[in-house]
Amino acid sequence: MNDAKLNMAAISAADALKRQPLVLNYKQELGKFLAHHIGQAALLLITCTSVFSVLLIFYFIIKEAFPFLQQFSIIEFLTSIGWYPQAHPPQFGALSLIAGSFYVTITAMIIAVPAGIFAAVFLSDIVSFKVQSIVKPIIELLAAIPSVAYGFFACLVFAPWMQRHLGFSTGVNALNASIILAVMALPTIISVAQDSISAVGRELREASYGLGATRMETIFKVLIPAAHSGIIAAVILGMMRAIGETMVVWMASGNAAKIPSPWWDLTQSVRTMTATIAGDMGETAKGSEHYRALFAIGLLLLITTLAMNLLSEYFLSRTITKSRGRK
Repeated sequence: MNDAKLNMAAISAADALKRQPLVLNYKQELGKFLAHHIGQAALLLITCTSVFSVLLIFYFIIKEAFPFLQQFSIIEFLTSIGWYPQAHPPQFGALSLIAGSFYVTITAMIIAVPAGIFAAVFLSDIVSFKVQSIVKPIIELLAAIPSVAYGFFACLVFAPWMQRHLGFSTGVNALNASIILAVMALPTIISVAQDSISAVGRELREASYGLGATRMETIFKVLIPAAHSGIIAAVILGMMRAIGETMVVWMASGNAAKIPSPWWDLTQSVRTMTATIAGDMGETAKGSEHYRALFAIGLLLLITTLAMNLLSEYFLSRTITKSRGRK
């Protein structure tokens, strides 16, 4: 039966080739030439539009932030703690906002990275393909939930629970925001880490088992070290997801522009760069010092995420190069 199907397919392909002329006339050649070059031009236009849009974003943010950077000291802006734009004179110290962003991001990564790597190993090397095809889409659905829904959950459900059961004075704090950000970063970390572990190749697994290693030893001493570049890229992409989040940190972090004291106390409220931009921009007069200061924070955030993106691309390229070298 299969041979008959293959013969029928071969006959159909031969008939299709017979219908194609061996020599094209000038109209057919011109049509193919135009279709080829028009397609290339369209793809080039789409690519250039994307690049041009990113450059316009950079230009707009730098243009709006430049007057503030000319008027105020950059060192004072980055090292001062007080953020009091309505004071006389106003104070624009971004250090507390930078610290708040890194507090919630690093804490979220401490929670999300081990869970994400273990989940990636579980999906790639422990469960069957059938279970993987069911579990992975469910995990990726976490990325489809709107961030405002996470924010409402953090404020209305998680914050009161923390106050009642953990004895916190306030439920909207750095720990609340960090846990929710960890959940939001998990799909990115799991997906990229699993792809990197799967790309290691079957030959390394078989060689490890052939030398007498157990599954646990193969996972922790062979697979994870071999896929370390992709795992690092997954962690960086997860950090970008956390540091760029706005709604959750705006609703769940407490929005107190201060550095927690003692520094390890995550039950205190903090304020992040993204929450400051979202909270202040709508009530700020265009062209004012406060307005320009918010764009300066946006420029700082843009530079941070750009550096992290370039770093993740570097590690991902190393993973791709290694997987091609093994093939």
